[in-house]
Amino acid sequence: MHIRISLPHLLRSTATAAVLTLLTAATTTGTQAAPTASEHAAEGTVFVDASSVPADQLRGMDHLVPYTEYARSHGSNVPARRTADVPAPDDPQDLHQECAKHAAQAKATTGWIKSRFESCQKRPFDLVLRDIRGTTTLGRLKFDQWVLGFAYDGSRRVDYVASIENIIVQPIPTEDATKWRLGQHFRHDVSSIDPDPQVTAPQTEERDELLGVWDSQPHWNLTYTSPDKGPLFDQGNQQRVASTVSMDLSASSPNAAPFTGGSTVYNSNVRYDYAGKVAGKFKGTVFTQARVELPMSQKDPAVNESALHIYDALNHPERTFPSWPGKSVPGGKEPLHRLIDKDKQEANRNRSIKECGKVWGDWKGTKLQCDEYPFASTKEGSTKGDDRFSVRLIDGADNETGGRRLDQMYTLNRILDGDAFYVKITN
Repeated sequence: MHIRISLPHLLRSTATAAVLTLLTAATTTGTQAAPTASEHAAEGTVFVDASSVPADQLRGMDHLVPYTEYARSHGSNVPARRTADVPAPDDPQDLHQECAKHAAQAKATTGWIKSRFESCQKRPFDLVLRDIRGTTTLGRLKFDQWVLGFAYDGSRRVDYVASIENIIVQPIPTEDATKWRLGQHFRHDVSSIDPDPQVTAPQTEERDELLGVWDSQPHWNLTYTSPDKGPLFDQGNQQRVASTVSMDLSASSPNAAPFTGGSTVYNSNVRYDYAGKVAGKFKGTVFTQARVELPMSQKDPAVNESALHIYDALNHPERTFPSWPGKSVPGGKEPLHRLIDKDKQEANRNRSIKECGKVWGDWKGTKLQCDEYPFASTKEGSTKGDDRFSVRLIDGADNETGGRRLDQMYTLNRILDGDAFYVKITN
């Protein structure tokens, strides 16, 4: 049975303690150093991707067995597998299991990015051990690489749970798979957004082990943090730090040449900030490649008029005002970008109200309000100058509810000034 990590939905900082408990349980007790290649490696063997090997040279190499079974059959002591709580199969909060359901996205270099706070990679590998001349197949190795990523609303840290799982092997009789090794080698870089960007890496960013160690202790964890200097956002310093965490994969056997197909098999972009109240919780981290959407339904009585207005703006702009030939409105395929400046927001509202007056005249004394899209709190608002916006009189309560939901979306996703998001209208 393989370990599964069950982590509560990280809506926010209350999940931190639970995550730490699981991360600690998953950490290995030690890491063996990778052996250096023999000076005769050029005359030895090398792992290559199976897709590069002609099918006729893989004949007979489709009878792989679980590593544990192989090791026992060859007289190796198989250590007891480290276990953890296994969630129910239908547990919706098990990111490990959710990731497996998004296989096509999860195998990409960036993995499947569930939200600004959760991401994962499940990437299958199929490697063939060959002699350096590429004429003889000596063995085959398959496994799944996993990386689960957790950012936090309320803490300047990001955690990764990495693992090698589902190891199966088939070496020829003269080759010993108990001496094969796999390695995960993380690294990070930092780029400046605000002054003095800093990220503190975990003490160990590399793990290179024999297959038997991975098989018994699949998981390990890495924590990256960014120190802060206290609240400086009122001085214009949100202490934003952009960082990229990447990983290389290694595979080796005694006297083997280095595996060349494992460079940057995983890549994760993170932003740390201490932006203050505008972000909801005053500080936090996000996965910046996540697609953020504001959902609205035309069947929701609280916002159905707002939803219909946005739907028309995105899909039937000819029905909207101001009207002009070839008009298009962003937010569906083109992102919107948050605008924090209160004066510019007010200018957007005033411009939109003026446009409503041109079309509908004076609506004072009614329960109607002038609804504008794109929203006044976006850089695509009505004063941008391209007239790619729409105004419509709708029920005032509906308009105000839509505004509150927009604000909630901003804070629940740590959307800062200039951050992109989309609008999704359903019916």
